Amino acid sequence: MRLVGVDVGGTFTDVAVFDGPSVTGYKVPSTPADPSVAVASAVDWRADDAFLHGTTVATNALLEEKGARVALVTDAGFEDLVEIARQDRPSLYDPAVDRPAPLVGRDHRIPLGDPDETASRLAALGVEVAVLGTVEAYLDPDAEVSLAARLSAASGVPVIAATSVSPEFREYERVATALLSAYLTPAVAGYLQRLGAVLPVARALVMTSAGGLLPFDQAQAVQLVLSGPAGGVVAAAAVGSHHGHREVLSFDMGGTSTDVCRIEGGVPATGSGHRVAGRVARVPSVPVRPSGAGGGSIGWIDRGGALRVGPQSAGADPGPACYGRGGIEPAVSDANVIAGYLPDDLALGGKLRLDVGAARAAMARLGEAAGLSVEACAAGMLEIVDSHMEHALRAVSVEEGADPREAVLVAFGGAGGLHAGRLARRLGIPTILVPPLSGVFSALGLLLSPPRLDGARTVMLPEGDGALEGVVAERTGDVSIRFSEVFGGSPAEVAVSFDCRYTGQSHELEVRAEPRWDAIRRAFEEAHRRQFGFDRPGERIELVTVRATALGEAPLRWESVAAAPTGVDPVGRGGVWQRRTLPAGFELTGPATVVEESSAVRVEPGQRLVVLDDGSLEITVA
Repeated sequence: MRLVGVDVGGTFTDVAVFDGPSVTGYKVPSTPADPSVAVASAVDWRADDAFLHGTTVATNALLEEKGARVALVTDAGFEDLVEIARQDRPSLYDPAVDRPAPLVGRDHRIPLGDPDETASRLAALGVEVAVLGTVEAYLDPDAEVSLAARLSAASGVPVIAATSVSPEFREYERVATALLSAYLTPAVAGYLQRLGAVLPVARALVMTSAGGLLPFDQAQAVQLVLSGPAGGVVAAAAVGSHHGHREVLSFDMGGTSTDVCRIEGGVPATGSGHRVAGRVARVPSVPVRPSGAGGGSIGWIDRGGALRVGPQSAGADPGPACYGRGGIEPAVSDANVIAGYLPDDLALGGKLRLDVGAARAAMARLGEAAGLSVEACAAGMLEIVDSHMEHALRAVSVEEGADPREAVLVAFGGAGGLHAGRLARRLGIPTILVPPLSGVFSALGLLLSPPRLDGARTVMLPEGDGALEGVVAERTGDVSIRFSEVFGGSPAEVAVSFDCRYTGQSHELEVRAEPRWDAIRRAFEEAHRRQFGFDRPGERIELVTVRATALGEAPLRWESVAAAPTGVDPVGRGGVWQRRTLPAGFELTGPATVVEESSAVRVEPGQRLVVLDDGSLEITVA
């Protein structure tokens, strides 16, 4: 069976194909109006293919506010819960910042009464989908699921039980997550159904935000909000572990955005308290921090006359001016061309020749408005976009109590290698790894990702409670059974984690530990010290939620896709080297640029590059 990983981005659709001893990868332009067009045309599909997909369709529907018309059915008196939300502010000292408006308007929130009467009111709203979110339903999820099915049958409107999406306590987070999933469901389900219908493949799996694979028909929409970035995180963890690095900072810079993530112990940490575009998404997710900074991010002048970059992007069509497709706004890629970091004879994807004249013309117009020369304007754009990405890397390291100087920076994406050297210097990171196929690394990560199912249950056990063993066995048994039903085989591993807090605290920390109270307490206090700088040894703890994760075998491992470099006669001219010609052990000292079809790597002055045995480029930061 051939393995085909396809990751759809805002500018390019990345493809990684394993058909025997090695992986090949390439890019094709995305088709934003309908991403399935690019996917269908990107590969000469075969009936025995296993199709592994990373998609931004859920993210785009959320950011573009193109979701479904949604209704909410909840207990009387709780209709405004989704609007009241929590008392915390998105930005404490900025009075102009507010929370996003609820996804369901006040006139579409129905108090739960007699089921038949409630169903009649629901049918009259003319919505596409509804959520049933009842107070304390986490205590008896089956009752809410049954009631949702009854309302759906009586009203003719699909009704989603909130506990089937987020089965944990806290009504606001549970209902808000279910509403987000309902809002995105038509766009996601329609896209996956179209794609499944046009591709004659043996198996189709989609990447979830948690870094695992699910069949198309099993994935809930909210589980796919971070589908695209998750593949790169999985692959970054794999290459970091292969080279013996326990702490990894994943740095994925594409055409539209940059996604960063911190990885500890070789495994991407998955939590369930994330927000995306200000929306609660309480499902297992890799802790990716997105930034609106990519190779296509456009430079502009704000009302105060200051130079700004992004989040607007030139996208795939027309793309940056240097693509020669009619783009007239200067983008970060244009700035890299003008700075000399992208060679003017580079052919992106083997086909797209860079147009230096168009890049300079676009930059000249922006420079005139800013009172800067072409070169100064390009340098200013690069400084600004580097600052944005530095802030994102600090957010997932320094702000979470982790020292970036103890990590390796794994840089990938079409533009990741161009900026990694400068960012590593800013943060004191000693080593950079640029893996093979770095330009399509997120697609490669799909081939390294395991089948995965998650389950959770709020239990509220005080420390020492003898019911611990039983509730853990119940969770692990349930997720194992569901895994077998979905994937047709037993999981290779079932892992458990625990949401804990000191008795009386209003927040929890998720920890991994053996299912024993002494082990759970040690793990919790270590996490508490790392996160908050202290612990309270005399205080009792309580176990709030038990989580279980069933994992299958990943289609491939890093060792099976990483091939020794085939270069024997290094080719370089004017400080520009062709990556495919570099053999293992080859060394150079910057300044230099290493190019391949889908990406480029900038070695800053004084930095030293070595080609490793698996084809990764290791850059030592001076």
